[in-house]
Amino acid sequence: FSDTRLNGYMQTGLAQNLSVLQALERINQAQASVVSAGAGGLPSLDIDAQGERSGTKDIGGRLGPTSTAPQSSAVGGASASWFLDLFGLYRRSKESALASLDAAYASVDVARLSLLSQVAAAYIDVRYYQERIAITKKNLGSRRETLDLTKLQLEAGAASRLDVVQAEGLVNSTLSELPGLETQYRTAAHRIATLLGMPASTLLPELQRGARQPVARYSTKTGIPADLIRNRPDIRASERQLAAAVAQIGVAEAQLYPAITLGGAISPSYTRVAGSGESGILSWSFGPALSLPIFDGGALRANVKSSESSAREAYLSWKQTVLDAVEEVENALAAVARDGRTVAALRATVKSYEEALQLATASYRDGASSLLDVLDAQREVSTAQASLAQAVQQMAQDYVSLNVALGGGYAFGSPTAQVASAKLVLKN
Repeated sequence: FSDTRLNGYMQTGLAQNLSVLQALERINQAQASVVSAGAGGLPSLDIDAQGERSGTKDIGGRLGPTSTAPQSSAVGGASASWFLDLFGLYRRSKESALASLDAAYASVDVARLSLLSQVAAAYIDVRYYQERIAITKKNLGSRRETLDLTKLQLEAGAASRLDVVQAEGLVNSTLSELPGLETQYRTAAHRIATLLGMPASTLLPELQRGARQPVARYSTKTGIPADLIRNRPDIRASERQLAAAVAQIGVAEAQLYPAITLGGAISPSYTRVAGSGESGILSWSFGPALSLPIFDGGALRANVKSSESSAREAYLSWKQTVLDAVEEVENALAAVARDGRTVAALRATVKSYEEALQLATASYRDGASSLLDVLDAQREVSTAQASLAQAVQQMAQDYVSLNVALGGGYAFGSPTAQVASAKLVLKN
């Protein structure tokens, strides 16, 4: 993009947009899940300790003295265990978590790409409505000049009251268009402010300085389908979700097999009785533990079938994402090619109608044509200019859609790579 203001908005949005920040937090969650998933396959060590002082004192009664000397005791212990992951329970669980982490990273790219496309679309709308407002004000000035000329001709007897009323009606009709355009302009500006996570009051003064409509000038290179798959972050996210689902099958299958754990503990204890001495004991234990599921009502095998079904669903989702991506690229390419022809034809149309308006106005001044010819020419110019502005807007929007469909530069392993060599420049 050669529009530095738009580029600045995009940089601000990437740093402040709430949807992007939420996606980044999901990366933190996925990273924590990776640690949690793999922790079960590592040795664990627990330490505990307890100390107390106790005794009894006789406070009277028929059974005789029951006081005992105070005693102090302390007990400590350390226990260790290690789950032997022979069948891949925690290994596949960590594999699934790592795939989910990759999907979270790809989802951030999806959020960023969505943000950039929304900011660009809203900015294009802002410039479109500013262009429409400028065109309407220019046409309003021209129609007021025609009204003034008609009033002079009425005073000279060269025009009728009907001509004046018709000219006034066209002026008022033009005036009625401005409020709606200004409302739509502000709506688009407010959208940009929301995407950037900032108040609209700080953004409007900068946008009101105005600029020309962005015009797409491009030489797109869509690449081969394999490139498309690498570039599209949503496809990468879907593929990693599929990998996570496949790994969960291994987790479910591992639960069908025996679980072997090596464990050991050591526990020293110390007791001291006032006036009687002290004693200490050290106890320890070590050995394996085996757990084998025998009868569970089919729950574990049902878990395997459920995981397999989830993996098949993830595969179908990935396949659908790829097909949708190819369709989006094809549609966007067709739209961009159509838009170029439409804009070229409308530029020629505007030029022809502007020349026709000049001829009609000159002829009307000379008394060789009627006011109706001038009013018709003004309407045609106004309609053609509005159509051209809308076509330029649509071409820019379709260009943005094409870049989004191509992955918008989020190539795998190269975040700054350019997917298409097209660029968005300001209209001369």
